Amino acid sequence: MSHASTASHSSSASAPLHLPVGNPGLPLDLDWVASVTANSSAIERRVQTLTARRTVKKDWQAAWLLKAITCIDLTTLSGDDTAERVRRLCAKARQPLKPELVQALGITPLRLTVGAVCVYHTFVETAVQALAGSGIPVAAVSTGFPAGLSPLAERVSEIRRSVEAGAREIDIVIQRGQVLTGQWQALYDEVATFKQACGPGVHLKAILGTGDLMTLRNVGRASVVAMMAGADFIKTSTGKEAVNATLPVSLVMARAIRQYFERTGIAVGFKPAGGLRTAKQALEWMFLMREELGRAWLEPHLFRFGASGMLTDIERQLEHHVTGRYSAAYRQPMA
Repeated sequence: MSHASTASHSSSASAPLHLPVGNPGLPLDLDWVASVTANSSAIERRVQTLTARRTVKKDWQAAWLLKAITCIDLTTLSGDDTAERVRRLCAKARQPLKPELVQALGITPLRLTVGAVCVYHTFVETAVQALAGSGIPVAAVSTGFPAGLSPLAERVSEIRRSVEAGAREIDIVIQRGQVLTGQWQALYDEVATFKQACGPGVHLKAILGTGDLMTLRNVGRASVVAMMAGADFIKTSTGKEAVNATLPVSLVMARAIRQYFERTGIAVGFKPAGGLRTAKQALEWMFLMREELGRAWLEPHLFRFGASGMLTDIERQLEHHVTGRYSAAYRQPMA
């Protein structure tokens, strides 16, 4: 395989492939938070090596793209969402590739599905019913998404209602103002409250809204505080900010995850979201995870893309791999 599969820069590359999921959290350590730094120029240089020197071709590329499909949180968070759109999205989640393409690739035994379906609370029950028996979890955005500025009691109630409706993952949003003003105890307390509201067996994904956090150091500090408070995943963006997932931000978050793992032995997942639409982007983020965190972080229990349009482009690339031709996007309808 290409240089993309070379050893990670982290000792966690030798960790077991199937690391356990679940972060009980830690007491808030303000000294740790204060020690977080981010060298912007070094981060930019590191990101450039990922995009300029790492590549996979032909069968290897197809294999990486199939893995990417299993890590997609297939998402619809539009103001015009309907129950029928959610049901169609769930059908795509169950069968992300056309049957003839699955057969041509020889992957029928894989029973390929996406990692999860992510919807507003209103559609959790619809999605749970549509995915019954598939093993695909439903994720619900919560806590005053996307701004996170509604009263705390309302945000906690949203989580509990979504869990009662069948959501197995809750994507919460932090109050970005707490990061900008250094209110680390308040941020910690809120995320810990949200984690408690999820209850056992439900994963908490903390959306940092990185496009609003001003500096990479703030991104790193918010990542550490969210993990200490019990976040099972940290996620870049709501998809509603002016700037969403970027490779520099993702590198900072991945290294925060690595440090947390090295200090505690607890594996936290990562989810880039917002603006991810192409198969090329899928490969870039997977290269980042492989090199910075190791092979274990290429599994859906530790890595997700928040995306929908990305699946369309991945399917087009796989069809090109099989046929040598690119098909029109409408041949891979989403919803």
